[in-house]
Amino acid sequence: METTATILDGRTLARQLSDDLTRRAEALRIAGNAPRLVVEMIGEDESSLAYARSLLRLGGKIGIEVDLEQMSADASEERVVKRLRALGDDPSIHGVLLHQPLPAHLRIERIAPHIPEAKDVDASHPANQGRLAYGKDPFFIPATPQAVMILLEASPAWPLRGKRAVVVGRSVVVGLPVTLLLLAADATVTTCHVATNDLARHTREAEILVVATGVPGLIKGDMVAPGATVIDVGTTVVDGELKGDVEFEEVARVAGSITPVPGGVGPLTNVALMRNVIMAAEAER
Repeated sequence: METTATILDGRTLARQLSDDLTRRAEALRIAGNAPRLVVEMIGEDESSLAYARSLLRLGGKIGIEVDLEQMSADASEERVVKRLRALGDDPSIHGVLLHQPLPAHLRIERIAPHIPEAKDVDASHPANQGRLAYGKDPFFIPATPQAVMILLEASPAWPLRGKRAVVVGRSVVVGLPVTLLLLAADATVTTCHVATNDLARHTREAEILVVATGVPGLIKGDMVAPGATVIDVGTTVVDGELKGDVEFEEVARVAGSITPVPGGVGPLTNVALMRNVIMAAEAER
């Protein structure tokens, strides 16, 4: 059976957003306020370095200076906090991204409050997370949840008011912020997680299904309502191939619209981060 769902193309949306950001970055440079992002990385994990390099490439295309700083994997909490404070005091820097996950000896809940709040472009600072919870125009929206919402805005499901949404995954990085953003858009939201009984009963009720668990192929075709909009945030390498949390071929025969992996949420995540950097720079004018 052929795929019948509309493919939500993150790459096309990312190009469109990048064009707008390029114009805004040029205006900032002309005004003498060239946008600049610092990526602070602890350790030398290869996948993390690959992510940082992708930010460097995108920044170069848009016109945002991206600096990668690396500390040794055994860096102390005190050293990391001291550096974050220094970045906050540097007026030439508009965005600070503390790359996660951190080494096991560092606790993000202890370090996040020291990320400079006005430069916290992935919204890890407790104050920025709190603004998101209030649901009233948070300044920074975390990059991946923002990418999810951009895709939903471009989908047939928009507007979300009154629609039944199910989020599978409750991480503070993706699942919880997506739940808050869906609520702010007036969707009726159920959040499922590892302790949820009869997951399929919940997912089959969803008009909008967002899956962010890191469990490849978790969602099968018989777990999705006909015509549902499905956003797959999962990215796991399986036998050298990138896999999502959704069994794409099965679900695409049932859903009304769906994101592919790769090519859905991923391309928009970095662009969303760069949009936050531009916003921070513009706020200083």
